[in-house]
Amino acid sequence: MRCENNRRVHKQMIYGLIALSLFVNSQSCIEKKQTFSESKNKVPKQNDGFVDIFDGETLAGWKGDTNYWRVENGNLVGEVTPETLLKRNTFIVWQGNQPSDFELKLEFKITEAGNSGINYRSNLIDTIPYALKGYQADIDGLRKYTGQNYEEKKRATLAYRGESVHIKSEDNPEASGSLKANIKNNCWQSREVVGSLEDSDSLKTKIKSEDWNKMHLVIKGNRLQHYVNGFLMSDVLDNDTVNRKLKGYLGVQVHVGPPMKVEFRNIRLKLL
Repeated sequence: MRCENNRRVHKQMIYGLIALSLFVNSQSCIEKKQTFSESKNKVPKQNDGFVDIFDGETLAGWKGDTNYWRVENGNLVGEVTPETLLKRNTFIVWQGNQPSDFELKLEFKITEAGNSGINYRSNLIDTIPYALKGYQADIDGLRKYTGQNYEEKKRATLAYRGESVHIKSEDNPEASGSLKANIKNNCWQSREVVGSLEDSDSLKTKIKSEDWNKMHLVIKGNRLQHYVNGFLMSDVLDNDTVNRKLKGYLGVQVHVGPPMKVEFRNIRLKLL
């Protein structure tokens, strides 16, 4: 009798251990499924060195004329209406610092009649409110100039879309009036086209009309590269030690002309 009781107790203990093991394993599976589900839905952290410089909600960290600039649906919007036609180009300027070597990534969308641009390594003009003078990654609604390198209020066109250009060293200082004398047909003359990236009309087809496009600027030393939707649009090596700038303000523009609207979003900066 004692042996039978011992066997009965032994079996109960074995069944209990099996049941406990099954329960623990089932809970572990549930936890693993939950962890896997959470990891699938969780947005991975971006450790690429880029930092958002526009919060998508306010104009904090930016300075411009609020008659032309606002935040709408998470986008930085520049708009000129029939009632607010411009006499001079106007910018909204990032107040964070004056970047030297950097990469900038953003998305833009512009109306067909629009004219805009992204200025960098630029100077503020004391006599004109919210005006910048310096390098510009051009943007326009007709996609005629988008991606080219145009120097606002300075040396004018440095590289048309599709060009790889070397800017020659300029011996005469800016104060001598050499800037104006060296510009012809809105283009800087002391430049050498050293290569073709791709035909301008072919590159135009890579740019979306009145839809979102991705702009990526790679600015390092005296090399200035403008990419749109992953395609290199212009490449400048600026050897003009007199007129070039190696650091300065960053801002975006609305241009003199007919009513227009330009929008920017996901504005991200990485200092190099």
